[in-house]
Amino acid sequence: QVQLVESGGGLVQAGGSLRLACVASGFTFSINAIGWYRQAPGKQRELVAVISREGNITLAGSVKGRFTISRDNVKNMVLLQMDSLKPEDTAVYYCNADLRPYYSEPTWGQGCQVTVFS
Repeated sequence: QVQLVESGGGLVQAGGSLRLACVASGFTFSINAIGWYRQAPGKQRELVAVISREGNITLAGSVKGRFTISRDNVKNMVLLQMDSLKPEDTAVYYCNADLRPYYSEPTWGQGCQVTVFS
């Protein structure tokens, strides 16, 4: 199948920036859309940003204008540039790959913690 490994999380002051990276391995030809979700304590996991194979981007309204997603299909990597971070961006961020039609279930990374303090 596909394995996803995230990196780049950490602790940052409000207004600062972080960049998350997710590298895919395995049957990477099967990756359709790939992107990022996040889950804050006591909240449901939510979509942050997703980019399709063709480069079409979906961004959550709460991050528009602050976060940028990009994809390198040669390196099998997706990046999430997070600027103007806010305390409410604090969450565990998960990389997600949609593998349809090859696999019905998506693949998730292990998650990385992003903490924004004021």
